[in-house]
Parts: sequence; structure tokens; C-alpha cells
Amino acid sequence: MDRLAGNRRMCVLLCFVMLLASFQWASSAIEDGPLENGDFEAIPPGGYPSVGTGEGAATIPGWEINGTIEVVRSGQRQGGMILIVPQGEHAVRLGNEAGVSQDVAVEKGSAYAVTFSAARTCAQLESLDVSVAAASSQTVDLQTLYSVEGWDTYAWAFLAGSSAGHDGDDGETAKLAFRNPGMEEDPTCGPIIDNIAIKKLFVPDRAEDNAVINGDFEEGPWMFKNATLGVLLPTNLDEETSSLPGWIVESNRAVRYVDSDHYTVPQGKRAIELLSGKEGIISQMVETKPNKQYTLVFTMGSAGDSCQSPLAVMAFAGDQAENFHFAPLGNATSMAANVSFTAKAERTRVAFYSVYYNTRGDDHSSLCGPVVDDIKVLGISMAASRPGGLSLAIMGMMMVVVSIMAMGI
Repeated sequence: MDRLAGNRRMCVLLCFVMLLASFQWASSAIEDGPLENGDFEAIPPGGYPSVGTGEGAATIPGWEINGTIEVVRSGQRQGGMILIVPQGEHAVRLGNEAGVSQDVAVEKGSAYAVTFSAARTCAQLESLDVSVAAASSQTVDLQTLYSVEGWDTYAWAFLAGSSAGHDGDDGETAKLAFRNPGMEEDPTCGPIIDNIAIKKLFVPDRAEDNAVINGDFEEGPWMFKNATLGVLLPTNLDEETSSLPGWIVESNRAVRYVDSDHYTVPQGKRAIELLSGKEGIISQMVETKPNKQYTLVFTMGSAGDSCQSPLAVMAFAGDQAENFHFAPLGNATSMAANVSFTAKAERTRVAFYSVYYNTRGDDHSSLCGPVVDDIKVLGISMAASRPGGLSLAIMGMMMVVVSIMAMGI
């Protein structure tokens, strides 16, 4: 008995130690939200080199510097142009082939989305490289302005792995970097970055009767509470490292991730606004059974951002395609739509894009479009789908009832 009791105590102690270790590991990974000095508002001791600018700044709290960078201030002028600061009083402009980086604690094998605001300085082509070491990177084109504010918020995702950074006592550390890849003719040009945050991503469980993953778009990148412009999701063809789990953006232009605090969302807290016509496509490969009939069901509507009519969505399901014009009843802000199809393989592509290139009516420049939400792929029972199947069954039941009644008489 004493030996058995001792074993039990040892088991309890071991479980307690493992529980503490799990808590320590969980606390070592970075929390969702802004990075350390992700808004560049923290000022180093002694301030920056000059009153109006931090040109050639040697240090920025929380960040490593590579090359010539400049801390710009809200309202700062360059010639006849006012430099854009997306949020607060400060932002960072990256000179030719210059960049900033920060080590972030991550969990190996987990996916993360980085949210950041960016603006271009000059009219010429500018872009921004976002990367985690040499493992993953993306070049974000800043030439297209999606809003009249002069800046946009983007999201980019990466998968934390052994090649993403270095291992330490507190888990894995990934070096997140932002770099200006260009050699501009005008050295005063270069992208401006601000408001940087990170969020660990989770792939939602798929419902038993629905083949679509994350069809309500509730899982996605970090969104700031004051993010009135939503978050742009640029081209991404890798569903394993998508900032919108389950989905890819297979087009030249971005789509917009919106929230119910600033937009009209058909269901829940999040939705996708389709932009730029055929140049803004989201898609997902869903699991299907060959020769089985399915229905793609979704909700479309207005984002409530003064987008000019007409609003229409092109929906694809396997070899079927159909466009739907937004024609709500009464004061409704959304409507349901569906496409029926027969699966030809074990995986079927569903996709959506805006039929038109829409802009907002209040400024005639900001890109907008219809929102889609609550997307499902549901199987159709063979009995219900077979022509006349239901009516034949009912007739058969009636004949049985009549026969029984006749025998009773």
C-alpha cells in the first residue's frame, strides 16, 4: 500500500511539474497584439538627432537597424508634400536597401500573422519586403493605394520552424524584418511603416456537415480597434501560411478583411470585402466525394462603406460559375445565394471575386466592393436531389396507408 501511495504521489508531482512547464512555455511565446514599440512612439534617451526628424537614427527602442532609416513625425514636410504617418506621432521611413528588425518569441510549428501599416513616399514604384530570416518572405507592392488616406494596413503570415530563427532557453526566436528592396533614384523616397502587431493563427475545426474551413472568416490577422480601413490581404498561394486560415488570395490585388466595428458584416465579427474585380480572388480547395451533389451556400452584401452600385459577386464551385447581383429586400444589407454542383474529384475549388471595379461614392477613389461571409459547402441527399424522388416516396406511403385502411374495412 505504501508503495502504491508513493507511486501516486510521484505521478501527481510529475503532472504538476509538466503543467508548470507548459505554463512557462506558453508564457515564453509572444502574446497577440502590438510588437514592442510597434508604433515607434518610444523615443531613445536624448531623443533623435534633430528636432523635426530622426534621419540617420542610430537606435530605435525595441528594433535593430540596418542601413539608413528615418523616424518621421506627423505633419513633417518634404518639399511641398506632407509625409504620411499612419498612426500616432511617429513612423519609420526606410532608405535604399535599409531595414529594421525585431526578435519575437514564437512556438515552433505554429503559424503567425503580422499586421502592419505602410505608405509610399513618392509617386514612383515602391515596395516593401517582409520576412522571417531566410525561411519566408513576401514583397508587398505599395503602388496601388486602396484608400485616399495615403496608407493601408496589410497582413502577412509565416510558419515558425527551425529555419525561421534560433533556439533559446525560452523556445524559438524569429527575426521579423521589414526592408526596402529598392534603389530609388531619389534617396529621400522609401516606404513608411507603422503600427506593427502579431497574432498566432489557429485553423478552425470543420463542421461535420460543412466542407469549408473558416467559412465565417472569424479566424484571421490581428485587427486594431481603430482600424477603420480594415486589413488588406495581398497575394498568397500557400494555404498553410495564409493570414486567413483555410483560404488563399490567388490574384494580383488584395482583398480586405473587415470587422463589424467599422463595416457592415452579414454574420459574426468578420467578413471579406472583394476588391478590384477579377484581380481580387479568394479561394479554397474543399474535400468532396466524386459524383456527389453539393450546394455552395454563402451570404453577400454591402460593407456599409458608401460603395457605389452595382455590387455583384462571381462564385465558382467546381465546374459551375454564377454571378449574383446584390438586390436586397427592403432595408436588408445582405442576401443569401447558392450554387449547386456535382463533385468531379476528392477536392473541389470554390472561389469568389467581385464582378465590378467599385469605388466609394464619398471620395470616388477608395477601392471597395461586395462582402462575402458565412460560406458553406453542403452535401445534397440523393433522395432529395433525384427528380421526382420525394413525390414517388410520398405516393408509395399513401398507397400503403390506403391498402391498410381497405383491409381494415
